[in-house]
Amino acid sequence: MSPSLFWTRRDALKAATAASLMVGLPSRSQDGEIRIGQSIHLSGPMAATTALSLKGQDLAIEEANQQGGINGRPLRLIQLDDGYDAARCIENVKTLIDKHKVVALFGLANSQAIAATLPLLAERHVPLIGLYSGSPALRAQHHPYLFTTAASFRDEVVQMVRNLVTLQQGQIGVVYLDNPFGQLMMPVVEQVIQENGATLVGRQPLDASGSNAVAAAQALAAKQPKAVLMMAFGPPTVSFVKAARKQIGVPVYALSITNVASLIEAMGEDARGLAITQTAPYPWRETTPLVREFNAAARKAKVPVAYESMLGYLTTRVLIEGLRRAGKAPTPDSVTRAMEGMTRVDLGGYEVAYGPKKHHGSHFVEITIVGPDGKFLR
Repeated sequence: MSPSLFWTRRDALKAATAASLMVGLPSRSQDGEIRIGQSIHLSGPMAATTALSLKGQDLAIEEANQQGGINGRPLRLIQLDDGYDAARCIENVKTLIDKHKVVALFGLANSQAIAATLPLLAERHVPLIGLYSGSPALRAQHHPYLFTTAASFRDEVVQMVRNLVTLQQGQIGVVYLDNPFGQLMMPVVEQVIQENGATLVGRQPLDASGSNAVAAAQALAAKQPKAVLMMAFGPPTVSFVKAARKQIGVPVYALSITNVASLIEAMGEDARGLAITQTAPYPWRETTPLVREFNAAARKAKVPVAYESMLGYLTTRVLIEGLRRAGKAPTPDSVTRAMEGMTRVDLGGYEVAYGPKKHHGSHFVEITIVGPDGKFLR
């Protein structure tokens, strides 16, 4: 990622000077509600990948408002559809900041779009809290207004490789999407494999359509790996998992973004045994306050209990905690300071820790296995 996408707080304040002199605009809080904004793919082929997470968000917001809101004021999430298009996302973010006067952006999902909005966030002095992207590039350098709430894809790969080394399965093959995402992840995977004393025995690109899944699986099979890491998401993962079961016959490890109910269902019996890293707590065992509260809210709203909805819920709970600490009349600046002041916060079984130079709140990762009927086992 280009270094030009990152600034110090001083640089950002200078860039924001012109915007701060604007007059005659409505207050961010003039009608009593606290507004946050989200540009997200509500339509298009990628919409299913975040559908349950959005329902989890709604659970947390409804819960907060039922309990009296944020310091007595209702919380409102304004969502705009970007169809997973970076250009539309940028325009949506401008609209949310300039027209809707949101105090924070929240829950963006497209890695390229997020990277493209970072200059705008610094220029407008508005924080972005929570991402549905584990992209290591977004976390590589400090950005004064970007706060993540869950582990990165690099954290997930580390957990995968360390587990395989422990199991003496350190001869690893990798399949990666033949697009910017996959090309970004391959150097990360190579570095993690080297750092942990494992061996990369083969790597194969996977077309975004999945059309070459069988050929990719066959090519990896010829390298005789003891496990395969799948750096991919969306529909092509279905094609590859099915091909790998027939052609390779070794454990396949997938990133948390593969954990989409519709994809697991489409894999059918071939999903059984698939290892998936998770960045949210196991949602079916009510052993912590956070998971109990999530389950109670999900039952009430008849929302499926799943990792995706759990992730949406806890991401929003982190946001809500930051807003509560930002005072009765939160502004983008007070929200930013409040987030940085959350040096160690336990949300009831899920801890986050931030600071002035620490904006990535969690590194929690665990590995689950897809069992019978698509159920997750720990």
